[in-house]
Amino acid sequence: MNLHHLKVFLAVAQAGSISAGAERLHISQPAVTREIRELENNLGLALFDRRPRGVTPTESGLRLVQFAERIFALEQAAERELRSLANLDQGELLIGASATLGSYWLPALLDDFRVRYPNILVSLQVSNTRDVLQQLDDARIGLGFVEGAFPTEDYAHHYLATDRLLPVVGSGHPLAQRQNLKASDLLAHDLYLREPGSGTRASVEHAYQAHGLGVQPRMAVGSTEALKRLIAGGNGIAWLSQQAVGDELGVGRLIALDLADLKIERSLHMLWRNDSQLSPAPAAFRALTRQRYDGHAAAAFSASAQSSSPANIKKL
Repeated sequence: MNLHHLKVFLAVAQAGSISAGAERLHISQPAVTREIRELENNLGLALFDRRPRGVTPTESGLRLVQFAERIFALEQAAERELRSLANLDQGELLIGASATLGSYWLPALLDDFRVRYPNILVSLQVSNTRDVLQQLDDARIGLGFVEGAFPTEDYAHHYLATDRLLPVVGSGHPLAQRQNLKASDLLAHDLYLREPGSGTRASVEHAYQAHGLGVQPRMAVGSTEALKRLIAGGNGIAWLSQQAVGDELGVGRLIALDLADLKIERSLHMLWRNDSQLSPAPAAFRALTRQRYDGHAAAAFSASAQSSSPANIKKL
């Protein structure tokens, strides 16, 4: 069924005459007559009774009016909803983030986004880099935030900043008060790492291997907060983001070891699939993130993060 024919039919049925329908549609009466005749021929049914003062729908015409009204009401509803999505008056923002970004970076950004777009439903999934990439591939999220490596050919990306990993121990650890430590000094003590698939773990493993050190974790833990509690109350060593341990370092609950020969840094990125178009809500969040973490903001973050470095912590 030709929807233009149907639109002309409905206008005539509602207006009560060919001339009034033509005026409503801003087309000529002969054009309206032709459209109605073609629709009737296609259906094999008479849709109007022609009378001296206009037209009235036949039984078939009345039934078609009911369907046509529902069809065009649905069309109008679809247009309203899509316009609302485009204007960010409604919609959903689905993002995934690895632990450091999800716990310590994104909350402030998400709160800013909520204030700007209060009608957007926001969902944040915090996991690890491997899971975030899988969620992007499965189209379960539109944007991903990771601190680990990723295949650059599959994802468009935006660099956010550089984050430093610090080797931290509890205040009672044997190395807590040691000076002039080397990476090899850590091997005699239990190493606690994040779970496989974590960007933090991958960064540590890569750095250890580059320095000819073996990686034999005593424990794998899927939570940064759990790692901090384990380290504070035990004898293990963990490499954690400087963003994650700032408060604990400040009060002396954790101690950052100063290694002369091993520094671990990793780049933080925002990702989206190369082969996917972002819907309005993720596109707006991407723009906000780019605005917040452009080159100047990233440099400012890196500078402020140096206040959490072992050398500066000891001066407090």
